Amino acid sequence: MAASPALLSRTPAVSGHPHLLFSRRPSPRHLRLAPPAAAPTPGGSPGPGVFLSPRALSQLDELAAFRYEHAFPHGLLTVRALTRGPEDDAVAEALVRLLASSFSETVRWAPAQRYAQLLTFVIRRYLHERRGLAPHAAVLVGFYRPADAGAADATGDDGDEGSDDGRGKDEGEMACTAEVSFDAVGAPGAPPTPTPPLDFPYICNMTVKTAFRRRGIGKQLLKACEDLVIKMDAKRRVYLHCRIIDQVPFNMYRKAGYNIVETDNILVWLSLQKRKYLMSKELPQASVVESSTKDFDDNILTR
Repeated sequence: MAASPALLSRTPAVSGHPHLLFSRRPSPRHLRLAPPAAAPTPGGSPGPGVFLSPRALSQLDELAAFRYEHAFPHGLLTVRALTRGPEDDAVAEALVRLLASSFSETVRWAPAQRYAQLLTFVIRRYLHERRGLAPHAAVLVGFYRPADAGAADATGDDGDEGSDDGRGKDEGEMACTAEVSFDAVGAPGAPPTPTPPLDFPYICNMTVKTAFRRRGIGKQLLKACEDLVIKMDAKRRVYLHCRIIDQVPFNMYRKAGYNIVETDNILVWLSLQKRKYLMSKELPQASVVESSTKDFDDNILTR
């Protein structure tokens, strides 16, 4: 790990559990006259005092408009970017609980309640920081609506808007999340080893809610990340990590076109980390979305 503090860096970013990365080194900013905490305007636009280039403003609009949908026989998955606006604060809080739950599944050395409180604090801080990095990074959130939800809507049952499980009136229940950085400005401050190039897109913090595993959602979440990279006009080579012991996601990444770039040195065990592969894929110039989820099991992604 880098010399800068890296909190909760127990597992790789994409293979089992999220890998929240913190660094005290200042991230580069361009033409920013106010900190990321400046109050955003509705729709996730920068707050007062924040100047962005025309390209960055266009990318913010692209993020706000981004939607990835996939219809399963059992329901509909919709993936979108978490905005910086207050309208997504309730969603962000539900996302904190989802990530904390995913992390705590692997913890055996700390009292569960105390560790959950620490996780909640750290993850909330992390998400606040990452939301402020748009359009250089994006937190994706996936919502699932079961196939029989249409019948419920027809009877006038629209669900509980803004409920504490991340369920929105029209979006469904929060099912999954992932994070994508598009360039060096949005790159994590202390990425896991082997270190990916900071100026290339990087996918991390993938997790699927327990109730939605084994439904092909993880595969579609990965496709949503790739689709967003293309829409944001970022570099086409994408990187991610996969633990060597996680054979199922490794096979999935290989089938999706990812190849091993580098393997962790065996000495990484000294830092209590599992050895990982750094993998990459060259995306096509146009987004190609497959509708099939055949022969895919994403349970290992969040177990």
